[in-house]
Amino acid sequence: MASATAGARKAPAPRSRKSVTGTRRSVAALFLLPALVLLGALVVYPIGYSVVRSFYDQSGDGFAGIDNYKELFSDDGIRTALKNNIIWVVFAPTVTTALGLIFAVLTERVRWGTAFKLVVFMPMAISMLAAGIIFRLVYDQDPDKGVANAVWVGVHDTFAQSSAFPKAHPGRESPLVARGGGFVTRQTVHTGETVTLPLVGVAPDRMPDGARKAVAPTPDPGKITGTTWQDFTRGKGVGTLGAPDPTELGYAGMRIEAVKDGKVVASATAAGDGTFTLPAKADGAQLRLPASNFKEPYNGLDWLGPSLVTPAIIGSYIWMWAGFAMVLIAAGLAGVPRELLEAARVDGATEWQVFRRVTVPLLAPVLAVVAVTLMINVLKVFDLVFIIAPGSSQDDANVLALELYRKGFSEDQPGVASAIAVFLLLLVIPVMWFNIRRLRREVRR
Repeated sequence: MASATAGARKAPAPRSRKSVTGTRRSVAALFLLPALVLLGALVVYPIGYSVVRSFYDQSGDGFAGIDNYKELFSDDGIRTALKNNIIWVVFAPTVTTALGLIFAVLTERVRWGTAFKLVVFMPMAISMLAAGIIFRLVYDQDPDKGVANAVWVGVHDTFAQSSAFPKAHPGRESPLVARGGGFVTRQTVHTGETVTLPLVGVAPDRMPDGARKAVAPTPDPGKITGTTWQDFTRGKGVGTLGAPDPTELGYAGMRIEAVKDGKVVASATAAGDGTFTLPAKADGAQLRLPASNFKEPYNGLDWLGPSLVTPAIIGSYIWMWAGFAMVLIAAGLAGVPRELLEAARVDGATEWQVFRRVTVPLLAPVLAVVAVTLMINVLKVFDLVFIIAPGSSQDDANVLALELYRKGFSEDQPGVASAIAVFLLLLVIPVMWFNIRRLRREVRR
């Protein structure tokens, strides 16, 4: 009895349970309470309310069942948004991750790699709104404003020079008539004759750099000579119609063709003063100024048109997020054992084989985290599409987040907007779950 009493006295008093850090659970819960309240108010409650609201009609008074969810797959705008979201999820994370991997690997081999990483990562410091405004200007249709078309037109004109006379056309009492996009002489021409081909419609500041003062053609017994020029002198009643005047310029570079029975038998190019000479075989032919002389200047691509607007916006997203992918992949690359890379090289592997069979497999966990994070991000993309896509193409560039905004605020359909929000949440949850599982697996390793 005494020993039992002594044992009872020696038994330690029960201690309050503590967390792994040694802090009492009650104290830890007290410190977590504000965060939990904010989480509930800003995350849990809105999600719950959106789920409930998605089952009600536009007014919020009548129960609509799953009608709002049926509209997700019957409304043309939502179906276009869903299709575009699939394009975003497939291409944007893939291309961004691939570029990040290439940048991370290549910058390891150059002395100025740190500076390059800084430049590539810098767009991350720009808000989506600012990036959208920047790329709205980049994709402007006018090559004098939009960088993309300025480059594209420059490359195009390097190989296919645009005409300097897109607005040129015959004036009063002209010997030329319009035909097939170009102009043809009314009468046939013969050797020893001179031909005048006056045109109007080209502004003086638009004349070619090589244009000089137009001169009248000089007869040549065995050939056909002529002049093509801008038959316009400023001032009322100034100048002679149909004849070169001292202030008028020749159409330098204008192509002239001699046509017989629908076939070109000879051709010439006007000199700086507008003069040209055709051989004797042009005798009896009509002279033609072909349509190639008057084609409109190439204005580039309609980047923000219906067919290219989604790829164009994805390009702006890649510009912003390639730096994010590069930094994370570079951090993973820094942890790759260099002994494995050197061993592969010693065994005779080429740099491409080392990259494909050693570097990429070792970086697979990091690449997966980057790709999955970007997938979550693109599912919610809104700012870039809303800012970059013009009103005429916004329907073609539509995504689920933008359609949610339009249904909820522009079209006053809160039930459908809530259904879109719930649908987006359901799309994001599996990707988040995959990412969390992978992160936990990495921690256990």
